[in-house]
Amino acid sequence: MATETVATQISFSTDNIDKKRRLLLIGGASVVGGAGVVAIAIPFVSSMSPSAKARAAGAPVEVDISKLAPGQMLIAEWRGKPVWVVRRTQETLDALEQNADRLRDPDSAVAQQPQYAQNVHRSIKPEYLVMIGICTHLGCSPTYRPELAPGDLGADWNGGFFCPCHGSKFDFSGRVYKGVPAPTNLEVPPHAYLSDARLIIGEEGGAA
Repeated sequence: MATETVATQISFSTDNIDKKRRLLLIGGASVVGGAGVVAIAIPFVSSMSPSAKARAAGAPVEVDISKLAPGQMLIAEWRGKPVWVVRRTQETLDALEQNADRLRDPDSAVAQQPQYAQNVHRSIKPEYLVMIGICTHLGCSPTYRPELAPGDLGADWNGGFFCPCHGSKFDFSGRVYKGVPAPTNLEVPPHAYLSDARLIIGEEGGAA
């Protein structure tokens, strides 16, 4: 009797175990299936949502130009690219008109700048040049060469930018010279002035 009872109890327990096992298997399969769906969905959701780094890379950048002296250049970063901000001297500005016959695109006909920068100085304020510091040939970064008539650039050099990679030359407006590998002028990014001391790169502007 005791054995039978035990057997019955064992049989009852086995049924319970079997039922519990089935429930666990079903539940486990559901959880695993659900987890699989989540695991598949997350990469797609992540890929559709821009990362913080990507948002930061495309965000406008404010630059303090209050301490930039005439003849000096500072470099900011916008969208992972170097952006030059140069405070030009009056002598530099006067020399821009003298370069026209030696330039490939003196009037900036190619759209390498916002409309408000399509002028001889290629900027909102003539005094300040704002430009992406990447050569339009193969993506090197030109050097800042403000000196006049240096030995390596010739007696007719009025200052500007020289790309040491392949020899492209640009004047102090970023306009490309004739006879060099770079096909177009340097690019001017959208920019505006928040005040006399602060510049924002990456937002359209036009008012001085």
